[in-house]
Amino acid sequence: MNFSSFALPAVALVTVTSLALLLSRDWRWSILALAIQYAGVFVLVSVSWSIEMSVTKIVAGWMSGAVLGIAMQTAPESWREAEGFSPSSRIFRLFTAALAVITVFSISQYVIKWIPGITMAQAWGGLMLIAMGLLHLGLTAQPLRVVIGLLTVLAGVDIFYAAIESSTLMAGLIAGVALALSLIGAYLIVNPSLEEAE
Repeated sequence: MNFSSFALPAVALVTVTSLALLLSRDWRWSILALAIQYAGVFVLVSVSWSIEMSVTKIVAGWMSGAVLGIAMQTAPESWREAEGFSPSSRIFRLFTAALAVITVFSISQYVIKWIPGITMAQAWGGLMLIAMGLLHLGLTAQPLRVVIGLLTVLAGVDIFYAAIESSTLMAGLIAGVALALSLIGAYLIVNPSLEEAE
């Protein structure tokens, strides 16, 4: 099955979901946006890989979201409350996200020259996820949001890697890294005494 015709909608999907992750206040919506984001990653990876290998991305992403969701269910009540953003904080996040989007679309034409075999849609999607994930990491210190930011960056790297290499072993290892990140995040969420001890 050829996923090239779905690549541009997938870029729009990962852009919207990464923006939703940046602006979301409730952890439930964040995990839902992460799951939808991995559907877009699956489509963009499927442009270069077979569908059997691409499924590892969506399965690993959804399992990571499930692990984080279970951890949040058992977390202390104060951690499960919606994180409050002031109106100025939301405006700042929107402004920085707009700058990230402009930067991504301006440098993506150079990326397709540097990386042979990558399509413009994959360059847009990968750069968008990396930029928004790094932005997410720079604006938060909460364990759930840090892990979501790391998973977003890793998903962007996955798109670039799929265009370069089609190794089954590396696909499995990268999926294992995503699961390991979610398990570490779940441990930090469930055991907040580590954060308080510092």
